Amino acid sequence: MIVLASASPRRRGLLDLLGIAHEVRPADIDEIRAPGERPDDFARRAAEDKARHVAKGTDRPVLAADTVVALGDESLGKPVDEDDARRMLKLLSGQEHAVHTGMALAYNGNCHSLVDTATVRFSPLNEAQINWYVATGEPMDKAGAYAVQGAGGLLVHSIAGSPQTVIGLPINRLPELFLALGLDTPLG
Repeated sequence: MIVLASASPRRRGLLDLLGIAHEVRPADIDEIRAPGERPDDFARRAAEDKARHVAKGTDRPVLAADTVVALGDESLGKPVDEDDARRMLKLLSGQEHAVHTGMALAYNGNCHSLVDTATVRFSPLNEAQINWYVATGEPMDKAGAYAVQGAGGLLVHSIAGSPQTVIGLPINRLPELFLALGLDTPLG
C-alpha cells in the first residue's frame, strides 16, 4: 500500500482504476511559485515538497503530484472566484498551452521526481460558452479553470501527450518512479 499525498478525487480515481491500494493523506503545505521559477520546475518542486512532507509521518512510499497550467510563462492556478475563472478561460480560448504534472515518490529518506508535459489546444470560446462552463462550478478547484475529464472536455480541441497528465497523474510514468527507488512497481 502507498500513501497518496493528495486529496484530489481524480488522482484517487486513477489509482483505483489501476488497483493500486492507497491511503489518502493530503499534504498541508503552501504551494507558492518562487520568483523566476519556470512552471515545469515549480510542478516538480511542489510534488517533491508534498511527498517529503507526508513521508515524515509514515514508513510507506508516498506519492505526490502537482499540476501547473502554463500559458507561456504565466502559471494559471486554481481560480479564486468565478471572475478569475472567466479571465483564465478567456486567456486559454483558441490558444495552445502546456500542462505540467510533477510527480514525486518518497521512501526511506529518498525522493525521485519527474515532470510530464502535455500540450492542450482550446477551441475558440465565446462569452456564452465561458459563462455556461463557469456556471457548472467545475472550474473552481482546477488548475487553469478546467477539467478535461469533465464538461471542460468540450472546450478542448486537442491534446498532444498523455490525457492523464492533464487530469493530474500521468499513470504511464508510475513504474519509472517506483523502479528509481528500487521498489517493485505496483503495476505488476
